[in-house]
Amino acid sequence: MITPRPLAAALAATLIGLTAACGSSDPDEATDAPVAGDAEGCDGVEATSGPIEVTDSFGRTVQLDDAPERVVVLEWQQIEDVLSLCLTPVAVADIEGYGDWDTAEVLPDGVTDVGTRGAPNLDTLFATNPDLVIIEAYAPDDAIIGQLEAYDVPVLATKGADAADPIENMLTTFRLIGEATGRSDRAEAVIDEFDAALEAAKGEVTDADVEVTEFVYIDGYIDGGNVALRPFGQGSLMGELGEALGLTNAWTGEVDPAYGLGQTDIEGMTAIGEAAIFHTSTIDEGVEVIAELEQNAVWKSLPAVTEGRVYGFPPGVWTFGGPRSAIQVLEAYVDLLTS
Repeated sequence: MITPRPLAAALAATLIGLTAACGSSDPDEATDAPVAGDAEGCDGVEATSGPIEVTDSFGRTVQLDDAPERVVVLEWQQIEDVLSLCLTPVAVADIEGYGDWDTAEVLPDGVTDVGTRGAPNLDTLFATNPDLVIIEAYAPDDAIIGQLEAYDVPVLATKGADAADPIENMLTTFRLIGEATGRSDRAEAVIDEFDAALEAAKGEVTDADVEVTEFVYIDGYIDGGNVALRPFGQGSLMGELGEALGLTNAWTGEVDPAYGLGQTDIEGMTAIGEAAIFHTSTIDEGVEVIAELEQNAVWKSLPAVTEGRVYGFPPGVWTFGGPRSAIQVLEAYVDLLTS
C-alpha cells in the first residue's frame, strides 16, 4: 500500500517504553556523520554561532547554547529540510523509505538509521548524542514530545501539514528549522529558489495554453483486492501547487483537515469529469496501482484515460515534502502538461 503520511500519531502510541525497534542500541556504535551538507548550493554555507531560542509550531520555547551540529530527524519532510539547509543529520528514521520516496535531497552515507518513523529505537537514537531532535507532531501534548524530552535533549516539534494553507505551512516549517539550526539565511535562499521556480512554471503553463486546466492528483493502494484511491483535494500541497500554476483542482469531495486528502473508489473518479489525472509513480511493496486500475472498465471509460491525459509523476517526488520537493512537483507538472 502507499506509504502513509507522517506517523506522529503512531509514534505517540509506540514510543512509550520502546527500546527494541530495529537498529543498534549500543552507545559505542554511534556514527559520526559528517556535519557539512552536500545539497546543491551548500558551498560556503555555515551556521551562525551563539545561543538560539525559537518558538516551535506549538508555542514551545526551544533553547540551544549554540547552533546544533548533531541533529536527529524523525520524518521525511524534515530530513529533506535539514539537508537543504546544508546540515547532515547524525540519525534519521527509515533511511530506505526516505531514499525511495524523497529524492529532492540525497542522504549521505554514514547516517544512523533509528528504525521506522512509527517505531524508532530510542536507545539507538540517543546513542548518537544529539543536540537537537526534530519531529513532526499534531498537538503540544503529543506523547512523542514528552517521551523525547525525558532524555533532556531539546526537541523541535514541527507542524508538517495544514490544509488551511499548505504552501505557507511548508515554508513556515522550513524557516523554523532554519532558525533552530542557525541557518536562517540559507533557508531564505532556498525559499527564493522556490519562489523563482513557481513564477517560471506559471509562465510556462500560461505560454503553453494548456487545453484542459482541470486536474486531480491521486495515489492509491490495494485494500482487500480492491483499489482504494486518495485524491489530493483542496488544502493538499499537491493540489495547491497545481492551482498556483493556474490549474483548477477538480476534486471537490470531503478531505481531511491536515493534508487535504480524500478517499474514494474507482467509481468515485467519475465525479472529476474531463479533468486530467496525475498520479504517484513510486512503487510501494511491488504494487502498481495504475496497472490494477487499467484492468477496470470504469477506469478505462474516464475521459482522461480515453483521451490520454493520465500522467505519472517521476518516481521519488515526495508529495508531502519541503521547498526542494515542491520545486520537483512544479517541474513535473510543467513537463507533463507541455510535453
